[in-house]
Formats: sequence, C-alpha cells, structure tokens
Amino acid sequence: MKAVPLAICLTLVAAQAQAISRYDPTHMSCNKIQSTIAREGAVILRYQSSRVPGLPLYDRYVQSERFCNMGEVRTRASVPSADTSFCAVYICKRPDVDRRFHRRFFHN
Repeated sequence: MKAVPLAICLTLVAAQAQAISRYDPTHMSCNKIQSTIAREGAVILRYQSSRVPGLPLYDRYVQSERFCNMGEVRTRASVPSADTSFCAVYICKRPDVDRRFHRRFFHN
C-alpha cells in the first residue's frame, strides 16, 4: 500500500523535471532569449564553449528569484547569442560566504 503513494510522487518529480525547455542560444537573438526566459520562467540553455572546442556548456537560466531553490539568489550571467557574444541573463546561485567574516565572528 505504501508503494502506490511513492510511485505517484516519483512520477510527479519525473514529470516536473521534463517540463523545462532546452534551447541553443547561438541560434536565437538576445531579445528572443530574454523573452523566452520571461515567458517560460526558467529554461536550460546549451551551447559550445568558445575557449575549449567541443566542450558543451549549459545551465538553468531564470526570470526571477521565484524560480530559484531555497537559499539561492538570482545572479547576473551572460550567454552567447546569434547577434552578440554577451547576452545578459540570470542564473540561481548560492551566495558566497566571506571566509574572513566567518572566521572573525564565528569561531569554532
């Protein structure tokens, strides 16, 4: 009997993971990238590294902090697009903790 609720939960998690769209930003204009993120809330952008040939780069880009996990903040990033090499977008990232601040005020 416990297997049925577990199976339902796993199915919902798998369905939610498949819901995010994937795009290649190098085939889109910067305005199209930004409007797609604004419309969908969160997307995965995948493109080839300009520094290391053949290395694919990808990340999840978001419209607002609402699409970030707890403890993460929205941070500015950039991706290449069809019309510019630096298209401004946002990613979710855990904030960096200043180690000096931590050592100074939180002794072990």
